Amino acid sequence: MTHLIATFFYSGHLRPAPGTWGSLAALPAALLIYALTGPWGLVAGVLLSYLLGHWATAVETKGKDNHDPSEIVIDEVCGQWIALLPVAFGAANAGVAITALWPGWIAAFLLFRLFDITKWGPVGWADRMHGPTGVMLDDVIAGVFAAIGVIILAGLAHMGFVTQVNPA
Repeated sequence: MTHLIATFFYSGHLRPAPGTWGSLAALPAALLIYALTGPWGLVAGVLLSYLLGHWATAVETKGKDNHDPSEIVIDEVCGQWIALLPVAFGAANAGVAITALWPGWIAAFLLFRLFDITKWGPVGWADRMHGPTGVMLDDVIAGVFAAIGVIILAGLAHMGFVTQVNPA
């Protein structure tokens, strides 16, 4: 069970770039969660993925030299879902289908991968921690940064749209 969770239904075994595959696998899962439970369900998914991910990572890496094996991607799933939260709440607040905000999905995915791969600032700090907390926390921070980026990009897009429609 821990391997199923840690690899997010074995998506972490896909190559190359298992972290990217894990992030991609998080997208349809987020869509399903949102369809069934709305944006607050996705928040619950973030919390559950963090708690289960921390536990599964601890079990999967116990007694091993590598504290963050590449096949463990539940951390990417958790971070990707965080990056998608502005899209989920934006769609719910606007009363539109979450798929109508597809540019936000793309931005959330690309920004999350950017922050997760580059390990900028606090993401790198968390990544250097040993144990399951570090494995999970760097992706949580990358997800928060990506979510902030999504909000900024959405604001810029909406300002541009309003200016084009209402130039006065």
